[in-house]
Amino acid sequence: MEVNPPKQEHLLALKVMRLTKPTLFTNIPVTCEEKDLPGDLFNQLMKDDPSTVNGAEIIMLGEMLTLPQNFGNIFLGETFSSYISVHNDSNQVVKDILVKADLQTSSQRLNLSASNAAVAELKPDCCIDDVIHHEVKEIGTHILVCAVSYTTQGGEKMYFRKFFKFQVLKPLDVKTKFYNAETDEVFLEAQIQNITTSPMFMEKVSLEPSIMYNVTELNSVNQAGECVSTFGSRGYLQPMDTRQYLYCLKPKKEFAEKAGIIKGVTVIGKLDIVWKTNLGERGRLQTSQLQRMAPGYGDVRLSLEAIPDTVNLEEPFHITCKITNCSSERTMDLVLEMCNTNSIHWCGISGRQLGKLHPSSSLCLALTLLSSVQGLQSVSGLRLTDTFLKRTYEYDDIAQVCVVSAAVEVEA
Repeated sequence: MEVNPPKQEHLLALKVMRLTKPTLFTNIPVTCEEKDLPGDLFNQLMKDDPSTVNGAEIIMLGEMLTLPQNFGNIFLGETFSSYISVHNDSNQVVKDILVKADLQTSSQRLNLSASNAAVAELKPDCCIDDVIHHEVKEIGTHILVCAVSYTTQGGEKMYFRKFFKFQVLKPLDVKTKFYNAETDEVFLEAQIQNITTSPMFMEKVSLEPSIMYNVTELNSVNQAGECVSTFGSRGYLQPMDTRQYLYCLKPKKEFAEKAGIIKGVTVIGKLDIVWKTNLGERGRLQTSQLQRMAPGYGDVRLSLEAIPDTVNLEEPFHITCKITNCSSERTMDLVLEMCNTNSIHWCGISGRQLGKLHPSSSLCLALTLLSSVQGLQSVSGLRLTDTFLKRTYEYDDIAQVCVVSAAVEVEA
């Protein structure tokens, strides 16, 4: 009968602890009115309790701090910190001690050890301490692998390792929507929801645009010469609450003049979000490059550069149109026709030659028109014909103007 030898005990002990900040101690205040049977007993007990705030005993938060009682939650974007200690429990001197800490994620294995050099010797009741830090950039299962190798006094090489498994959770839910204006401007709406169980202080939410765009944040208003946040003076986001951030992106001048480039652009930029929780633990997330489906304008694009908001009834007003050849290869020879509608009447010569328009180039055109009907009227009736291909492009409802009467009669 074969007998297996007993498993050899290691001379070194490994301890791993997560480093987190403490939390404020909370208690449940118990009080009553003076005319009740206990009288002032409960109030006096709360005043004598060292964990309560002097003068505000009925508040649940106290002046003391509570050390972490468990591993807790780790969220994406936070910094994971851990304390690693190797202690010599034996009465022997151990040599060539090497402590290695790796973090295994679903996609990679990272070395977190501050030093890969071995310690020459470790005397009895002595220890080797190390603190590791890692900014968590992936969600899902993470495994901290701590390996220890050493040599005994007898020259025997020993090795052991321990595994510590934990989950990285998602702290925020980010949703984006794009709105394309009649101009080349793009409006981005970002909805950010706190899906943790504790409040967050939103330190910064900004948009880093791509090289083709300039960005303007629309999350503040000017009051008495000062920019005031639309969310108020407090930047806290309660659990499951959502905030909407708005940004306007405008193409840079050197790219706006090249219709073909703007037409093909889908990359807008990325969001940079920084927050703090509890006692100031910092977290940061950057989204991947946000993409949008670029609107298709066909071969010829007509956009408005200038138009008044309000015009007088039966009085001429002026608009400025921009015509762009979106083709990257073909030159166009354009003819402009202006067709009147029931309410909008064009002033000028219809059927005039605009000349040749080269690929990815534009021309601005000033037009005059008037309205014979009051109210909100749509500007329609423009036609562009390419004489080379005998193709006509129709443009209706390109804008709206408010038509009002110039003279308002006031009853006596």
